[in-house]
Amino acid sequence: MSSAVELQNTKIDEGLSSSTKPELLPTKERIMGKISYLAAFMGGCVSIGTFSMGASLIGVLNLTQAIIAMAIGCSVIALALVLAGCAGHKYGIPFTVQARSSFGISGVKLPGILRGVPAIIWFGFQSWVGAGALNACFKTLFGFDNLPIVFVLFTALQVALAINGFHGIKWLENISMVFILATLAYMFYVVYTKYGAEVADTITNIKGTWGLPFWAGTTAFLGIYTTMIINASDYARELKHGTRATTTGSLYWLSIVPPTLFMGLIGLMVSGATGNNDPVQVFSTTLDNKFLTLVTLAFIAFAQVTTNVLNNIVPPVYVLMNTFHISYKKSAVLVGILSLLSCPWLLVRPESADGLSLFVQTYSAFLGPIFAVLVVDYFFIRKRTLDLNDYYDVEGAFKGINWAGIIAIIVGSIVSLFFVKVSWFASLIPTGLIYYILMMKLNVCAKFRKGTIFE
Repeated sequence: MSSAVELQNTKIDEGLSSSTKPELLPTKERIMGKISYLAAFMGGCVSIGTFSMGASLIGVLNLTQAIIAMAIGCSVIALALVLAGCAGHKYGIPFTVQARSSFGISGVKLPGILRGVPAIIWFGFQSWVGAGALNACFKTLFGFDNLPIVFVLFTALQVALAINGFHGIKWLENISMVFILATLAYMFYVVYTKYGAEVADTITNIKGTWGLPFWAGTTAFLGIYTTMIINASDYARELKHGTRATTTGSLYWLSIVPPTLFMGLIGLMVSGATGNNDPVQVFSTTLDNKFLTLVTLAFIAFAQVTTNVLNNIVPPVYVLMNTFHISYKKSAVLVGILSLLSCPWLLVRPESADGLSLFVQTYSAFLGPIFAVLVVDYFFIRKRTLDLNDYYDVEGAFKGINWAGIIAIIVGSIVSLFFVKVSWFASLIPTGLIYYILMMKLNVCAKFRKGTIFE
């Protein structure tokens, strides 16, 4: 597309832009360079949920299979992030605006809710784990022990950081990158040194399988990031112009693989050796050095901040803004309150590892179809050319519900629930085909064909 046409398509009429929340308008200032973007995603991928996913593989996969499953999952994530985020990077629009052509300005509320609920639950879960680490530090240093109070205050701190948007995220993640890698490597070394014999007995001798359980493990690690994939445009719209798709994919891969492998393997080894999948309890009792114990626990808490602010607060905030037409700050506070009400303490119990894995696989059954619709709409039906006036005109072509998108994700979700262990993979082709055919044939979708190959 020529620069003249691109400029025309990215320009929004003044009347349309004045009626839209500023945070939902196309990004004018791109603040993320390559290094900042790499740092942001690396910090965002240090998830205690990955620790629990590693724990869920005990007795299912051997060490080699677990590593390959994680690597495959990470590679698929990197590719999916590139595909889902292309529109956001090119046009500077967030997910909730990008999805208006696929689902309609009213219909986009459904994928928004399907995306927002898992993010809020993850926010609560990881905040509870981080609060537990901080509480352990406070207990050791000051004798203060009140986990519920620390949980509320820790949640409030993360909401306050998120209110600053990506400017706050940028400096937070840039500072964290080196610290995260060094601490993860150290935690891995401590676990292997402390439990080497137990690991050899309980993990390395597992026969494992390359069948369905292996692909279920891959889906479990992929599933942790499916919420992030859906909102790829929310991140990519901050990446500076001129960054090629291959470069962006490499940044994603380099940022996701190291923390995922470290955290997944730490969870696998610790749970196999001790039977405990709570990292706070493990590291507060494993290390003999008080200073190193405090540093490690502080890292666990810090890691939750970097992950939650990027992945589990900002995206559902955009969803709430678009759905209920409330301000960014009010949406951020509401996300924090909802995370407090998600009862995250139920998910960190030792018996919850398998249930958490099932939860990830189940919501992936709904998010995979949304990803498929977004990709088919942008690449195959609109050929990567958008007129943003249509996307911001609430009374225009995309007003109402695009039933092609709604029906496609419903059918795709039903199909994937029959294959819940590989739900994300199972949903893609059926959903994409159904959406393409309905967009071409369904009469009620006629107005949504504006700007498409079917027009």
